[in-house]
Amino acid sequence: MGKVQLENIKAYAHHGCLPQETNIGSDYLVNVSVDTNLLIASVSDELKDTVDYVHINKIVKQEMATPSKLLEHVAKRIIDRIFIELPTVDSAMVSVSKINPPINGDVEKVTVSLNLQRGQSVQ
Repeated sequence: MGKVQLENIKAYAHHGCLPQETNIGSDYLVNVSVDTNLLIASVSDELKDTVDYVHINKIVKQEMATPSKLLEHVAKRIIDRIFIELPTVDSAMVSVSKINPPINGDVEKVTVSLNLQRGQSVQ
C-alpha cells in the first residue's frame, strides 16, 4: 500500500449556509490523501499503474465549483468522484478549509475532514 497526497489545493468557491457566503464566495484550501497499491508503479515507472494526481486535482476543482451549504457535503462529493473515477483507490481522506470564515472572532480557517473506505455507506 501507499499514499498519494495533494496538499493545499487553492480554490475560490461559493459554499455556505448564509446568502452572503454563496453570493460573495470565499477562499478555500483542500487536502486529499488516497490509499492505493503503489508497488506496481514503483517497478513499472508507468502512469497507468498509479493514481494520477492531476485527475484528483481536476475532481477537486470541479466539485469546489458546485456550491454546497456544508463543507461536509463538498468533501463527500469529492470522495465519491474519486471512488467512481479511480478504481484502485481503497480509501480517501479529504479536508476542506474555509479561509477567514464569517464568524464572530478572529479565526484563520475552519476545516472539515472526511475519511472513507471504498464501499463504506452513510447510515
